[in-house]
Amino acid sequence: MEEESALRFPGKKPVRGCGPGHPAVMLIGEAPGAREVEAGRPFAGPAGKNLDEFLQATGLSREALYISNVVKIRPCETGPTGRTRNRPPSREEIGFFLPYLEKEIAWLRPKLLVTLGNTPLKALFAPGASVGALHGQRLESRLGIPLFCLYHPASVIYNRTLAKVYQADMRTLASFISQHHLI
Repeated sequence: MEEESALRFPGKKPVRGCGPGHPAVMLIGEAPGAREVEAGRPFAGPAGKNLDEFLQATGLSREALYISNVVKIRPCETGPTGRTRNRPPSREEIGFFLPYLEKEIAWLRPKLLVTLGNTPLKALFAPGASVGALHGQRLESRLGIPLFCLYHPASVIYNRTLAKVYQADMRTLASFISQHHLI
């Protein structure tokens, strides 16, 4: 992946997923941000801090989960102030990296996929899907693996009213994992 990625997206360092081999649960985000590229692992920045807090509150351990992203490079742009900022991944970026994510999932063989935000939900469930309509629900991914839909942890940073919704969804997820003896 690194060679093909470097040719297609010069100067962009891919961030691989991390966690145990053959995990029961795999969390999938959108794409790495600046902190994730710097750390070389997914969810290392502010969204990762939120994710860790929600996991801890529900008794789930990051160490028991495999965490990855649909897009493995940081999609960014220069803002009006001249600073580099994150942007949603393009169709080209998603199209390029989706086969790598599918191979990653096939190799890991998780029993449950947890999508964090719209990009992974659309990639693994249905192109027209919306996390706003499906959050907190167990669905069937197009790969035949059960899927649980959550808002992206960063959404709580930008919209504090989602904190209680996110907590409730995480409790539902933790209950599902416990009932099905996944962890």
